[in-house]
Amino acid sequence: MQKIFKLLVLVFFSFLLLIFIALANFGIETNKFNNVISKQINQSNKNIELELNSITFKLDIKQLSLFLETDDTQVRYRGAILPTDKIKVYVDFISLLKSKPNIKKIDVLLNQLEVNQLKKFTSVIKPSNFKNILVKNITKGELSIKIEVYFDKKNLVNNFIAKGSVSNLEAKVFKNHLIKKTNFNFFADRTDVLIKNIDSVFNNLNLKNGDLKLNLSPNLNLVANFDTNIKLDEELPLSLLNKFKNLKYFENIKNFEAELENNLSIKFDETYKAKQYELKSRGKILNAKMFFEKPLNNFISREKIDFLSIINTDIETNFTDKNNFISLSGEYSIEDDEYLNFDLDNSYKNDNLLLKINSEYSKDINIEFLNYKKNKDSIANISVLFEKNRDKTQINELEYKNEKNLIQIKDLILKDKKLVSLNKALVKTYNNDKLINDFNIDFKNKFLIKGKKFDATNLPKLFNKPNGDNNFSLINNDIEIDIAKILAPMSKNLVDFKLIGKIKNGKFIKISSKGSFGNNNYLDISMKSDENEKIRFLEIYSDLPQPLLSEYNFFKGLSGGKLLFSSAIKDKSSISSLNIEDFKVVNAPGMIKLLSLADLGGLADLAKGEGLSFDTLEISLQKENDFLTIKEILALGPSISVLMEGYQDASGLTSLRGTLVPAKTLNTLISRIPVIGDIIIPKEAGEGLFGISFKMKGPPGKIKTTINPIKTLTPRFLQKIIKKS
Repeated sequence: MQKIFKLLVLVFFSFLLLIFIALANFGIETNKFNNVISKQINQSNKNIELELNSITFKLDIKQLSLFLETDDTQVRYRGAILPTDKIKVYVDFISLLKSKPNIKKIDVLLNQLEVNQLKKFTSVIKPSNFKNILVKNITKGELSIKIEVYFDKKNLVNNFIAKGSVSNLEAKVFKNHLIKKTNFNFFADRTDVLIKNIDSVFNNLNLKNGDLKLNLSPNLNLVANFDTNIKLDEELPLSLLNKFKNLKYFENIKNFEAELENNLSIKFDETYKAKQYELKSRGKILNAKMFFEKPLNNFISREKIDFLSIINTDIETNFTDKNNFISLSGEYSIEDDEYLNFDLDNSYKNDNLLLKINSEYSKDINIEFLNYKKNKDSIANISVLFEKNRDKTQINELEYKNEKNLIQIKDLILKDKKLVSLNKALVKTYNNDKLINDFNIDFKNKFLIKGKKFDATNLPKLFNKPNGDNNFSLINNDIEIDIAKILAPMSKNLVDFKLIGKIKNGKFIKISSKGSFGNNNYLDISMKSDENEKIRFLEIYSDLPQPLLSEYNFFKGLSGGKLLFSSAIKDKSSISSLNIEDFKVVNAPGMIKLLSLADLGGLADLAKGEGLSFDTLEISLQKENDFLTIKEILALGPSISVLMEGYQDASGLTSLRGTLVPAKTLNTLISRIPVIGDIIIPKEAGEGLFGISFKMKGPPGKIKTTINPIKTLTPRFLQKIIKKS
């Protein structure tokens, strides 16, 4: 009996197993539940219409649940037909027998969709940016998808899961830029979308090993991680760069090659428009070149920069909708010169730019103000901490080092390129191992310049340049200068130079200064102001004129003498006079040309190198803006006298005309002979015999001279000669 019972149990379970196997593999085909299930779903979900034809009743062994499967069905969502392959409906079997089926889940396997098929369903989507992207931007691709829809006890959709893959996707982004050859797998439910194994090509950017998470609720947020290989032979796409703030300075980058790891996060508003974003990247730039539409002017060198290159450079970036940060560390080259090391940190936040650079520099450097030069054969180190906010620029720290040369600046503030303040500066430079600059600048309570040496060799050259904007117009401070030794032009040294003054709106309004050239030769400078008339009175006295006049072609060859310069300055106009007494002109080519048709004695003096002597030189000038009127130049000497007038415009064009009188002594002697002198050179009429007229005109360095050797003298010239004799 026991054996029979065991046999019956074995048969029962074997039969049950056969039923399970049959249900799992073949199922039981029926159409008795078609209308019941379709009607129940259609009534509970008004947007979904389900039409079932032939149903197979099966068992899902993995989920230990019964389900209904159909291969021949139609699903409509808001009137649009979904191209379904298979549908599985998981139901409560007992509720199905009662004709009131309780549907737990529906699995829908769709046929592979082409993009054009997918666009047919956009009619069921509310107007949004997402819909516009789907309709207008996606041009190619295939979608394979399986959807699992979960229902509650009332057969209402409670949740869903969609999973599948996208292959060969092609879409337009940022106007005409294409994402191509895009493939990925995805998983989505009511709250999240996960995308894995993303591979794509975007404007020669290869995206690999990407993953993306899209949070749908409560707000739309996106987080993505991906690797990129970038290799560009042409410039970066401008229309793409314009989408991001402060990246336009990359628009001239060419031949760019890099490997990057990236993290992207975006927050969207209700219309799927990005309202916040953050893109972090880290990797290496293998090669890049930046070309400039206009060559960059290098303010410390005469060379202009057309392009620069970087190689083997580590890069770290963080771009957001408000802030941008770039960090670079590697090697750079200017104009395909040797590669040097550099580090750069650049951050931009709320219109505030912060730039930190530490770099080697091999190009030549020429700082005229300090008479400092660095040749290409040595490498300097430059470090700068630079901050800019709209029209305000602040150099927090600047340090320049090259061998023994050192320049340091701290807390220099500019506004519209004009100096506002300077905490302190230190300058120490050499020329052929000889110290030429050693001084400090302090700008706390007053402008204080103090030190052992200052090379002022090039100062006359700088002062002789056309006036531009006053970069010190915001300065209103007392100033004090105390330099033990100043290297002046013409190999002259000025010792114990001291100056006390006051600056208003970037201009001196008060000066009291003195220095010594040695051997009882002094330089005195003074300035006083009439505040009511807004006139400044400047007076300069020097026992050695040459250092002050070295850059003026008119005074080339001048030696000896004493100089007195006075000027009344008002706004952009001035009236000035210059007097030099007891001097010589040596080796002056222009003077030789005049004398070759005038006085053989004076020519002989110049030729022998002894110089042409003058008793006095008087120059009267009037300047209005950048136009200089030379009212009168009078030079009187034993061998020759000259009277001329003219002008010089803003471009440097000079025009002079005048009269040259050889042998002033002879003219004077004849004029004083009774009867004969009155006949030859009448005092009333003022006419004589020994005069030469000339004209000089042209731009700097190209002045042409014309001479008329037969000319009687004007009364004005003769009167001046006689008066000074």
